[in-house]
Amino acid sequence: MSCKRNYSKELERLIAGLKGRVPTLLLHACCAPCSSASLEYLSRYFSISLLYYNPNISPIAEYGKRLEELQRLLRELPAEHPIGIIPCEYRGEDFAKISVGLEGEPEGGARCMACYRLRLEEAAKAAKEHGLEYFTTTLTISPLKNAGAINRIGEELSVKYGVKHLPSDLKKREGYKRSIELSREYGLYRQNYCGCVYSKEERDRRMEERTDKLAGKL
Repeated sequence: MSCKRNYSKELERLIAGLKGRVPTLLLHACCAPCSSASLEYLSRYFSISLLYYNPNISPIAEYGKRLEELQRLLRELPAEHPIGIIPCEYRGEDFAKISVGLEGEPEGGARCMACYRLRLEEAAKAAKEHGLEYFTTTLTISPLKNAGAINRIGEELSVKYGVKHLPSDLKKREGYKRSIELSREYGLYRQNYCGCVYSKEERDRRMEERTDKLAGKL
């Protein structure tokens, strides 16, 4: 019987082993709210380069709005060690390609797994290209994301690209709660769907169901 790994504890042990050394880290950022607590914590121990690669986000205006909020957060959030951002153009076609045949998958299913891999692979490539020691993602701060699957994908890509994957489950240690607090403190835009057209459709369907249910009670 295999034991469930505690990626949060693994990260704590790794940080303790740094003994004051400040490695470089490529941090894939999905949005400003998720990045807030992630950066507050990780920038104490790493010199961070952010990669905003999210071809799943639709429409492009939503993509731009989330990027602007991330850039504003970087200007306003204090950090113990440097935080930079790696430019990345919107490439919605990347997500469209990996979604073929997976359009009917439920949220959290095979399409989401493919999306995790798409974004993490770009992060691993960028980390290698820029000579950074580690890579990871802010995605694990969300209680709606599968942190175990995200870490397993990261470890596979670490072997493929020869860059260390930083284990994480950033929602632990009240990370998710802290992201909500910081979002309020900085007035960050908090989107109400993951980003892709499929999650938007799911959100709209649930809102319609709630509206119909409330109407039935009147």
